[in-house]
Amino acid sequence: MTASESSISLARAAAKAAADKIAQDIVALDVSERLALADVFLIASAPSERQVNAIVDGIEEELDKQGLHPVRREGRSGGRWVLLDYSDIVIHVQHEEDRVFYALERLWKDCPVVDLQLPADASAKAGAAAEAE
Repeated sequence: MTASESSISLARAAAKAAADKIAQDIVALDVSERLALADVFLIASAPSERQVNAIVDGIEEELDKQGLHPVRREGRSGGRWVLLDYSDIVIHVQHEEDRVFYALERLWKDCPVVDLQLPADASAKAGAAAEAE
């Protein structure tokens, strides 16, 4: 069993919104065969708490336009690791230090990567823009 097309489409919309807010290292993992609770984990990071919250705002605004609201939101006040649970997809926006420390990609390394269809240079531009600040 693989992630549903609707889950992949939702992950792509969230990833685009994250990229628009200069998220770094945006990755989606198909966890559908390993986890009964969700189809896709979307992971993105940022160099500051303020940027983490801006990315979360951008994702929520975009998905709200589609009539979607998170079932659960965790970590917003700290701005280090915000989790948005949309049932079919779970979005993790992490401070870059926390992302390295918790290494979700390593924990879920046996799961296939979802093609987010983002421009190949989106992460490179995001990283360069963040360093310019």
